[in-house]
Amino acid sequence: MAEHPSAQKFSTERFKAFVDAVVAIAMTLLILPLMEAVSDAGSGKLTTTEFFDEHSGQLLSFALSFLLIATFWMGHHSQYRDVEWITAPLMWINVAWMATIVWLPVPTAMLGQIDSDPLQKVVYIGTLITTQLATLAGGIYLVRHPALSTAPSSTYRAGVLGDLAAIILFAVALVVAVLVPSIGYAALFVMLLNAPVSRLIDRVSRGRDDSRAQTPGSPE
Repeated sequence: MAEHPSAQKFSTERFKAFVDAVVAIAMTLLILPLMEAVSDAGSGKLTTTEFFDEHSGQLLSFALSFLLIATFWMGHHSQYRDVEWITAPLMWINVAWMATIVWLPVPTAMLGQIDSDPLQKVVYIGTLITTQLATLAGGIYLVRHPALSTAPSSTYRAGVLGDLAAIILFAVALVVAVLVPSIGYAALFVMLLNAPVSRLIDRVSRGRDDSRAQTPGSPE
């Protein structure tokens, strides 16, 4: 799809630096509840063992969210590595993506300090789904606007398939976490299936394209 000659474009240098700064701040915010917990533990004369025992939920939620944000950032870096120009719509897609990243420390704190309930799982895993949806939107935009990047469209198509697989798996994890409380957030381990699910979506997509191509009277 050709770029409209009057479309306003921006250099990616400041854009990428801004995204990196937002991600770094969000990852730093994850540790603040633990810092407060250490202070409270000191006031309460808790031993180190007692601290780790009482705050195991916070520690696990911190580790999980830190890993997820790092994974999202690596995916974002890969997606925009070869992008040379940013348009206003693509900028707003990324603003939405950053909003979900900055929000994630809030449900993380809930996960570590509030007793688990279905709504908490919806908020936490729902945030992950929203982040992935924003990533998907960026990938689709780049597929439709190849002039913005030096990478081939096939690269972004592969990324879109991976995003679709991740959204499906996050949704599965959410359903399992809500319906089977004993499993809870361990349902997120289903994300390890991202690669095979991506390949499955790719095969289904290519199969449909081949069927359309073989249908008499189908458009070229």
